[in-house]
Amino acid sequence: MTAEHDARRSVDALLDVLDLAESEARTTEDIFTGRSHFMPTGRVYGGQVLAQSLVAAERTLPEDRVVHSMHGYFLRPGDTTSRITFSVDRIHDGRSFSTRRCQAFQGGVPIFSMIASFQDEDPGADHAQPMPDGIPDPERLRPDEELVGDVHPLTRKMLAERPADVRHVEGPLFVDVAGEQVAHQAVWMRMRAALPDDPRLHRAALAYLSDMTIQEPILRRHGVTWSTPGLKVASLDHAMWWHRFGRADEWVVYVQESPNARGGRGLSTGRIYDRAGTLLASVAQEVMVRVPQPEA
Repeated sequence: MTAEHDARRSVDALLDVLDLAESEARTTEDIFTGRSHFMPTGRVYGGQVLAQSLVAAERTLPEDRVVHSMHGYFLRPGDTTSRITFSVDRIHDGRSFSTRRCQAFQGGVPIFSMIASFQDEDPGADHAQPMPDGIPDPERLRPDEELVGDVHPLTRKMLAERPADVRHVEGPLFVDVAGEQVAHQAVWMRMRAALPDDPRLHRAALAYLSDMTIQEPILRRHGVTWSTPGLKVASLDHAMWWHRFGRADEWVVYVQESPNARGGRGLSTGRIYDRAGTLLASVAQEVMVRVPQPEA
């Protein structure tokens, strides 16, 4: 099979995951169900449940009411072998804004809880922080899966088969930390194959991408790699603001930094730009980070 065929298959698998089914169950909330894609740990990838929750909430709104912000908490690890139930509460519908709460359940308990706000397009003040200078084009960088080094075969398989092409400017953190130990990095990303033109699908796909690598400025600052024995990293919460439309199947650069880490937690923020330097979205995430301390 060709690389193009493999890319198309991985993206089609993601589209299938995002194509939620409407449940026949009826409560005071709207109910949808979905499945998960493979992860070597058996745990649901956070960006997946983010994107699915957004899709579920959008199903209850007209197409011209567009998401502009979401705030979510990861409550429990999800199981990739079990289906996920999404319940959407139509909290408020105003003249310009709508608010939705979506909770993702497995085994009768919530694994993720999100509140998102949607708005009709309105004119207004318009400015944006410019994209940093000096970021090399993605074509000058090698894909992450070519730089994984000596990692577990399941990790190599996951990277090769994931729907996103991801390329670190400063180098990935699988087995070593190249260069300075700084609390910032830039990462190019795009879906490996074309997506349908539906803008909602591209916003959901951007949410899917937003959970990738956002934890790494914390690790990079302390010289920690993903293969560090005993390392424990778990996303606690995630916030995202969509500023302008951009396609997730075209290159975007994710500029990330960590302003703080203490108490077993770290905060990372990110800005997502398209190739023209247009600011598409902003992201913030706090993560649990537990690095084994050397014995005295």
